[in-house]
Amino acid sequence: MTQTIAPRVRTLVLLILAVAGALLAGAAPASAHAALTGSDPAQGAVVDTAPPQLSLTFSEPVAVGDDSVRVLDPKGERVDKGDPANPSGTTYSVRLVSGLPDGTYTVAYQVVSADSHPVAGAFTFSIGAPSETTVAVSAQGSDDGLVGWLYGFGRYVSYAGFVVLAGGACFVLACWAPGARVRAVQRLVVSGWLALTAATLGLLMLRGSYTTSGRIGDVFDLELLGDVLQTKTGAALVSRLLLLAAAALFIAVLFGAYARTADAGDPDRAAESDGGEPDKRDLTFGLALGGTVVAAGLAASWAMSEHASQGLQAGVAMPVDVVHLLAVAAWLGGLTALLVALYRAPVETPVGRDAVRRFSRLAFGSVVTLAVTGVYQSWRQLGSWSAFTDTRYGQLLLVKIALVAVMVAVAFLSRRWTQRLADARVSAAAEGTERAEEEKQPAGTAPAEASETPKTSEASKASKAENDAAGQDSVRAAQLARQRAAAEAARQKRLRDADPNRFGLRRSVLAEAGVAVVLLAVTTVLTQTEPGRTEQDARAAAATSSSASATGQGSGAVSLTMPFDTGGKNGKGVVSIDLDPAQAGDNALHVYVEGPDGTPVDVPEVKIALTLAAQDIGPLPVAPDRIATGHWSASGVQIPMAGDWKVEVTVRTSDIDQVTVSKNAQIG
Repeated sequence: MTQTIAPRVRTLVLLILAVAGALLAGAAPASAHAALTGSDPAQGAVVDTAPPQLSLTFSEPVAVGDDSVRVLDPKGERVDKGDPANPSGTTYSVRLVSGLPDGTYTVAYQVVSADSHPVAGAFTFSIGAPSETTVAVSAQGSDDGLVGWLYGFGRYVSYAGFVVLAGGACFVLACWAPGARVRAVQRLVVSGWLALTAATLGLLMLRGSYTTSGRIGDVFDLELLGDVLQTKTGAALVSRLLLLAAAALFIAVLFGAYARTADAGDPDRAAESDGGEPDKRDLTFGLALGGTVVAAGLAASWAMSEHASQGLQAGVAMPVDVVHLLAVAAWLGGLTALLVALYRAPVETPVGRDAVRRFSRLAFGSVVTLAVTGVYQSWRQLGSWSAFTDTRYGQLLLVKIALVAVMVAVAFLSRRWTQRLADARVSAAAEGTERAEEEKQPAGTAPAEASETPKTSEASKASKAENDAAGQDSVRAAQLARQRAAAEAARQKRLRDADPNRFGLRRSVLAEAGVAVVLLAVTTVLTQTEPGRTEQDARAAAATSSSASATGQGSGAVSLTMPFDTGGKNGKGVVSIDLDPAQAGDNALHVYVEGPDGTPVDVPEVKIALTLAAQDIGPLPVAPDRIATGHWSASGVQIPMAGDWKVEVTVRTSDIDQVTVSKNAQIG
């Protein structure tokens, strides 16, 4: 049975990993966790005289460097001088060269938000009057390319490594002490340590390029690495590496001195049988205390540099985040260790019902902890019920909640299989007792002789085999002994795997682990997604700016209507563009997406590009902000000159389905 189950297990695990990888790779690039809320001059503004400096205001503090803010004239030459300054709060300014001529200027910024994620964008303003510009503004940030993908993958591996390392060790100490002697469990925990260490080193090397250029060649730039080490995220990664050195010592003691004290003879009572021995009790207590401290420190290396460290109640949010991560590790990592134990534990050290019951209690406590800490984190990151459906963070959070509910349901099935396994063992023990009592009764001489006959025959055969083996080479004798031991182990394993209750338990735990892999991928994407509260605040600011810009506009608006079909499910509809006043200079743009029945619908992404082919201008990208269901807008859209402009609209209805439609509009 083992030979037929193992390939299925490997296939299912590989399939689950592929789904999780697709979820992680198919996720949209990490959104900015700090938003530009204002600037002076304002986006799209036309000022009479050249300002002495440019200032940008963000929704939260950001980290700026030498090239974080660039101001380019109509020819693409830089006109800013000096490093950006932080005169107050969340406002950052850069000085401009004096005597700037009239025309349209482009401002490009790339900073790092306080929760470690890069923020990039661009806008234009004009002096005197708008003019033609040769500056091409790219919508791709440093985190959108290969480096961004590698950084996201490294984050996933680091979370998975921490879960396996901390959760696997917790399972051994709290649930199944003989597991310290099981080679498969040892390899699992050590693999978690190696994965977390390698991922941390990779993130440290990638960090500089991830937050600046996005070029793979800059990964090995030692100057960038030095700059990273001076940041909060760099300090967190270095701290994690130091704690991993302490974790290596913990693993050595766990699988060394502690493993030698574990009772391999009775796996169900191994954690309790030697409770009276002071040495083992002290060693267990020391490992539990030291392991908790190291695991909490590793969890804090995430909390101190990401979402929890910024925003509302950061002093409360960081400890809550640490507890949340520890509960995740105890549940998912312990589940992984239990799965390995059920499938790979040797016959002489099977994982027993008591170990499963202890883990069940541990998992229940972890789920309760996750529920309490998760409610607090959701309130802090979302801020309103509407954010659950109106923001990407809220939508991912709903997916995470659904996956947790599925895991809890499967865990309930595992508890039922555990109870059946325990009942079956009690029945088997009772039958064995009755059989032993019957064998003690006198059975007569003839049956006794009859029962002894096969034993005598077997003994004589064994003696003859031993005499034959003694005359052979010692290597042959050792080989025969190994074959006999392997055959006996295989026989016992077949008997054990034939138990339908154990088989059911293994399958239900495997299903739990599969859901856990996907859940971990969703959690990783969540940590890279802009919190719903911040996203809604940015939308409100954009809507206010859009309304203010639209006030007093002329009546020469242009409206374009274009049907689209992305080819996927629910991929048909109509997109409408309103451009007001459709004149050279500052314009307000509104985008409406409707389904075939005329009702407003939301799509994952809408992008606009403007091109004046006659003058070889463009495409000029426009990234509208979502205002309401099926409605996007952008204020301060700069159109350098009049002419027959081509308006291209790219509509994406899923991760792989998108289409670009276009129409021409007469501007001016």
